[in-house]
Amino acid sequence: MATALKNLSAYDPSKVPSAKGMKVAIVVAEWNEEITFALRDGAVNTFLKHGAKEGDIVVDYVPGTFELTAGARAFAQTREYNAIIVLGCVIQGETRHFDFICHGVTQGITQLNTQYDIPFIFGVLTTDDKQQALDRAGGKHGNKGDEAAVTAIKMIDLFKRTI
Repeated sequence: MATALKNLSAYDPSKVPSAKGMKVAIVVAEWNEEITFALRDGAVNTFLKHGAKEGDIVVDYVPGTFELTAGARAFAQTREYNAIIVLGCVIQGETRHFDFICHGVTQGITQLNTQYDIPFIFGVLTTDDKQQALDRAGGKHGNKGDEAAVTAIKMIDLFKRTI
């Protein structure tokens, strides 16, 4: 979580295992693409920085954040990936739509984590306004995509060692 005390892109690279040989799928919501595509770029670049090959990173798109669960499930059913990252952005509006979308996708991704033997990484920004989202998509608070990729690498490593 980005706060005044923590930058989403700040981490100790020496504490991140190699991503060499890891196959990941990244599902990106097209809604708020200025933000979600920046998250995507952060995640991909972080995987490459840690040794993944471009061919081992698959990126695909869904219309909006709510559809991330179905997109992630489709990739999981192929049994080809070590982890699946979902990247989206929901910005608070004047209606309760924000609450329903955030709750639905959170529950959906949580459920997938219990159904499959791979980690699903939640890289969804839920902000009060567009500026907060931009600040967390490569702005002053770093990039949630970087954080999601580091989390995926660490979780893949954990699963490889324990399952």
